[in-house]
Amino acid sequence: MNHLFPVLTALAYLLSFGLYVRFLSTGSKLTGRLGTVLLGLGLIAHYFALLERSRGSHTVPYHDLYGSMSLFGWLLAVTYLGLELYHRQRSVGAFVLPFILVFFLAAHLAPADRLPPPAVHGAIFALHVALSILAYAAFALSFVLSLIFLGEERLLRKHKVGDVVWRLPPLELLAQMSQSSVLVGLVSIAIGTVLGFVWVDRLSSQYSFYDPKYVITLLVLALYALYFRLARTTAWRGARASKLCIFNFVIVVLSFTVVNLYLSHSHRYF
Repeated sequence: MNHLFPVLTALAYLLSFGLYVRFLSTGSKLTGRLGTVLLGLGLIAHYFALLERSRGSHTVPYHDLYGSMSLFGWLLAVTYLGLELYHRQRSVGAFVLPFILVFFLAAHLAPADRLPPPAVHGAIFALHVALSILAYAAFALSFVLSLIFLGEERLLRKHKVGDVVWRLPPLELLAQMSQSSVLVGLVSIAIGTVLGFVWVDRLSSQYSFYDPKYVITLLVLALYALYFRLARTTAWRGARASKLCIFNFVIVVLSFTVVNLYLSHSHRYF
């Protein structure tokens, strides 16, 4: 397999991370813009790396664990870049890029699983999987933003304010960014779940509607809908909402690991 695009992706993400860190410490607008540009270039290279991996294993990128991890990293980067451009806020990039790098490197430094090619699932199944992983990525981003919120709030409360803290987004903006990310996740997981039910209905002889994955997915949907509602109220706004968001992501991690690997029969890696 050609390693050009994985190497270019890793370099672009690493350089972008370094520039975001530099931007956070100096506040240089040019440095921040270069970080964003390199993130965009990394996304393009990552896309072609996903295609190469799929061709090399003769299957879809989400068929094995490492392919799913790489797709998750790519969608996390896409979601973050969209959020950065929408809110015009680059200072959290230094906290998000390490997660993107970890998932990308873990996926592309490991060998692909030697599994038989999947059955032909069609466009509905592909959309179901892509939207589900996009939802996980958006929820992961809201988790990171909630951690930043709690850390910044604690430093402000203790009056430990340095240059880096001043360059972080205001607490209100961090909360808005987290809610935006959760909204992306809610829409994605809702549509993805509906498509999953449509797909199962067409193949009801092979798959069960009572897969544990469906139950926990509906629980995740309900918990994040509750967060989105409570985060906009006076009583829950701020730290309480951030803690709820972190708790919700713990459930997502359980869904993505324990349920997928040990309880579900039709959701191995998504």
